[in-house]
Amino acid sequence: MNGDAAVDEMQALFEGEGARDYLGEPVTQAEHMLQAAALAVQAQAPEPLVAAALLHDVGHFQGLLTGADLMEGRDNRHGDTGAGWLARWFGPAVCEPVRLHVAAKRYLCAVEPGYHDRLSEASRFTLGVQGGPMSPAEVRRFAAHGFAADAVALRRWDEQAKEPGAKVPAFQWYREMLVRLMSD
Repeated sequence: MNGDAAVDEMQALFEGEGARDYLGEPVTQAEHMLQAAALAVQAQAPEPLVAAALLHDVGHFQGLLTGADLMEGRDNRHGDTGAGWLARWFGPAVCEPVRLHVAAKRYLCAVEPGYHDRLSEASRFTLGVQGGPMSPAEVRRFAAHGFAADAVALRRWDEQAKEPGAKVPAFQWYREMLVRLMSD
């Protein structure tokens, strides 16, 4: 599949499944991911991290378990699922922050006082389903990962990207960047 066709497939997810409610949040799944990407752009993140922010929750659309399953108490491992799906086109700089963004939430809840209290109600619920705050050993392993800092940045944008009516660029605005980042 060429880059344009792959991006068409991604855009179709945003316009289809992405138009659904976002797991107890006041925005759709697509609005959430578009807001995360806009926050990454605003932070002047490198393009692979902007792409990761844009696509970080595509795992809710893939696999045997969906985001609805997560809200019913079954971990859908959407970071792993999304990263695996994205690896068909992108390298680790896009896929690893996606894979690790749930672990980054667990990490931040373990190491940053007050982070847990800033989570939305839905994020606090899913934190429990996803394993809760990390243990000290898990914190050390996560912090040593080469993409830990990117995953933490993505996680912070993820939590902020839940503003109803926020004005952000549409998916199409990212098309050229996504095609450029695709692996050969």
